[in-house]
Amino acid sequence: MNRKKIALVSATRAEWYLLWNLAKELEKDEEIELLLLVTGAHLSEGFGNTYQEIEKDFNITRKIPILEDNDDRLSLAKSLAVAVSGFAEAFDELEPDAVVILGDRYEMLGVASAALMMHIPIIHLCGGELTLGAMDDSIRHSISKMASLHFVSTKAYKKRLMQLGEEKKRIFNVGSLAGENVKKLKLLSKKELENKLGLSLKNFLLITYHSETLNLQNTKKEVQILLDFLDTLKDITLIFTKANADENGLLINQALENYCLKNTYKAKLFDNLGALKYLSALKHAKAVVGNSSSGICESGFFKTPCINIGDRQKGRLRGSNIIDCEMKDLKKAFKRLESEEFKEKMKHFKNPFESKKSPSIFIKDVIKNTNLATILQKDFVDRK
Repeated sequence: MNRKKIALVSATRAEWYLLWNLAKELEKDEEIELLLLVTGAHLSEGFGNTYQEIEKDFNITRKIPILEDNDDRLSLAKSLAVAVSGFAEAFDELEPDAVVILGDRYEMLGVASAALMMHIPIIHLCGGELTLGAMDDSIRHSISKMASLHFVSTKAYKKRLMQLGEEKKRIFNVGSLAGENVKKLKLLSKKELENKLGLSLKNFLLITYHSETLNLQNTKKEVQILLDFLDTLKDITLIFTKANADENGLLINQALENYCLKNTYKAKLFDNLGALKYLSALKHAKAVVGNSSSGICESGFFKTPCINIGDRQKGRLRGSNIIDCEMKDLKKAFKRLESEEFKEKMKHFKNPFESKKSPSIFIKDVIKNTNLATILQKDFVDRK
């Protein structure tokens, strides 16, 4: 029996925890050979060498380092070029029947470009979404146009891909990959989480702040405003996770490190919490603060409020647990968080990402039952 060789690519901690269940489904299927390719921040000491977490559960087929030492735009452009070259060589040697990539990051643009040039079908997860405050928005749509199959998380995102000219028969609404994690993982109690993190979590915020890659000139100032405001809050613990390997990401992480070193009694910065600890923290937190996609997409599964800052996640579908604000309006946002009106609203909260489907099994079955050799050529469907 000729097994289908499916390459699954991951570059970041956030992406990997969404891919974990799919990787497990592909790995255990006798008709599929999983090729696990790891790159980007996973291979960086500064981001916690998170490939080691992956190796606890899987054999990594190939590690492909691409990151430069700096995070300015020239360095990121060079990293993209290295990704195209490195993945082209890997694909040439491994000869996968298809490549599965998730989302919208520049690393995945390099992977998709290499696969396109090597005539390998791209299976794209989480297309059709919007993040108008980041270059990721353009990257996501670019990958969608390169891809042969699409798996999206809502009807609205399926409709948007059709608006981009993609054929309806190639787009599958499978629901939230994050929701699948929430259902399958046995999350930690608050006490267990306290022991794991080494902090008192009676009252805590979970904070992740990334750079707005289309508005970088004020990053240093914005981070300082955030930290100064958090410092005014009384009797609260602050759990920070590091920013992504984006332009100005190192600047943000350095500011967070400095702050946490000065405030060890109430603040701690983590390279990577991993799926179990992160989702457990998301469940027990008073609120999520920052501009991470997880604040928008995952917090609703726990009815945890999210104070979303700035434009990075602008355009994403969101639930009523999201409090959008500008950095200068943090005080007003926290006031709303404590308001009776907001608390009453949360009693009737409905999660827009809730789904009864098991995305990973569905995706695997579609891959198994599709003739991958015939899907490269596709039609553009004009809007009527």
